[in-house]
Amino acid sequence: MELDADDIFRDDEDYAESQRSLLEDESTKEYVVYLVDASPKMFNTICPAQEHQNLQTYFHIAISCISQTLKTQIISRSYDQVAICFFNTREKKNLQGLNSVFVFTVPEREFLDRPTARLIKEFDQLEESFSKHIGSQHGIVSDTRENSLYNAIWAAQALLRKGSAKTVDKRILLFTNDDDPFGSIKGAAKSDMIRMTLQRAKDAQDLGISIELLPLSCSDEVFKVSQFYADLIGLQGDDLVDFIPAAGNKLEDMKDQLRKRMFTKRIVKRLKFTIVNGISIELNSYALIRHTVPGAITWLDSVTNCPLKNERTFICADTGALVEEPTRRFLPYKNQNITFLMKQLSEVKRVSTGHLHLLGFKPMSCLRDYYNLKPSTFLYPSDEGTDSSMCIFIALHRSMIQLNRFAVAFSGSSSRPQLVALIAQEEVVQSGSQIEPPGMHMIYLPYSDDIRLVEERYSDTSGMVTKASSDQIKRAADLIKRVDLKDFSVCQFTNPALQRHYAVLQALALEENDIPEMKDETLPDEEGLARPGVVRALEEFKTSVYGDNYDEENEQGIGKPTEASKKRKANAEFATKECEQYDWGELADTGKLKDLTVVELKYYLTAHNLPLTGKKEALISRILSDMGK
Repeated sequence: MELDADDIFRDDEDYAESQRSLLEDESTKEYVVYLVDASPKMFNTICPAQEHQNLQTYFHIAISCISQTLKTQIISRSYDQVAICFFNTREKKNLQGLNSVFVFTVPEREFLDRPTARLIKEFDQLEESFSKHIGSQHGIVSDTRENSLYNAIWAAQALLRKGSAKTVDKRILLFTNDDDPFGSIKGAAKSDMIRMTLQRAKDAQDLGISIELLPLSCSDEVFKVSQFYADLIGLQGDDLVDFIPAAGNKLEDMKDQLRKRMFTKRIVKRLKFTIVNGISIELNSYALIRHTVPGAITWLDSVTNCPLKNERTFICADTGALVEEPTRRFLPYKNQNITFLMKQLSEVKRVSTGHLHLLGFKPMSCLRDYYNLKPSTFLYPSDEGTDSSMCIFIALHRSMIQLNRFAVAFSGSSSRPQLVALIAQEEVVQSGSQIEPPGMHMIYLPYSDDIRLVEERYSDTSGMVTKASSDQIKRAADLIKRVDLKDFSVCQFTNPALQRHYAVLQALALEENDIPEMKDETLPDEEGLARPGVVRALEEFKTSVYGDNYDEENEQGIGKPTEASKKRKANAEFATKECEQYDWGELADTGKLKDLTVVELKYYLTAHNLPLTGKKEALISRILSDMGK
């Protein structure tokens, strides 16, 4: 039996870490029950007096919000589970057999489960057949003691019974346009029903279930939250005043959600920070901003459509019998097999324990911006540590801020040990709310060969580098000030390639004919760049660098091609020639792109000026997106 050398020295700790992260993703789920009022009042038209508005019902708004949320949730939080429950209905369908409560689901799916394509497809068509198959009625009337809202909260609480409140966030989202559900009842009967309903809501909240109200009303109507629902969800004071505007914004966000992966703020790794021998601090590390890529391709069975599971089996080359995974591994070297025990391999690969070891401190002026080659990690003391551990961290944190120092430590897994810089961050509080938490940022410092000198790239044959004059620097600074974005944030822009990727996946899963057009927010602002001040600053910069007689069109293509440019041009011509030998449309339709090698896939990408980075699954996804498949 021969093994691949790469497989022999594969880092088992990295694999275990990825599996641990996957389990943590599953343990930080969210369970949501959408409670939708289905009384006849919900089927009234919104603001019928305003002719310029679309004639939509309150029920349609609730359905469209939930539908859009389900479509986004499959991408953003695929491990979350949802249930859709209607109350004030003619038919009943729930675990307790309660009247006027109907839980909507599809075959092969539990009441509370992860959303599926079939659930979304049938839910989109529910409004047309709702009156026929489910029906609407007033569940709380004066001549009966039936309390449909009480039953709905009870049914939702029963749906959320699974999962621990410590690891699962449980919520009930209530959609209604009736601010007084007990308005038709008078006297002691009304007081009794209100008391029972509020007690049922309190019981659910005591079990870790939060109840959120999404009131539906048009601009000329006032939803009186204080009449009943303020007591149900626990609103008082300033929260009661700010509730309606905040709820309106939340509804708008639900109707126009962005397709993006949401990563829960969770502990990535637990670290032991050793100060000196015998003194250490238990820390938790958190990921901040990370680059998002399309999800990995999952191979499915062609008949059952279930994910395939890879299993590895060892077969003896001499007898053909199945054997267990060997406890020894070998690597061919000079016509002989060098045998290793698993313990020996672990010791050979181990360079660091993966914990932090303090080496010393340096002034903040020694830390350069270009040292930060990849996203940093945020460190905060662990709750599992002792009180002395927290005191040590606080003392170290305060001293680093007061002395304007950063700590240098040794860190890294067994596969990549490296030096890191620990920068203390002060707490930032505005209007009584915490904007930035106290803690430390761990910046991964580069190796010496990770830093490239700019002068080496732009020097001429004699080694001299042409430097800008003071006037050119001033013109460039003026131009930057003109085109500077105010209050810039990376969250202001979406990745158009990812948005199209998710839109194509949604269209395939839901069998939609049209793919919505994605707005590319990364394109230049032509209207903003055409402002007189920007144009004047741009012309002054061009004049200072190139002179008054510079002709941009004639200058293009005059420069002498370098060896690198010649090589790139030759590679592009070769890739274009090779690309013409494949029927890419047929390969995409038959699913045979996965049978091609990475080199063959890059023929298409090079010929169509597409990025070549990423694994094989990413290359295939990029090709399919470019072809509109």
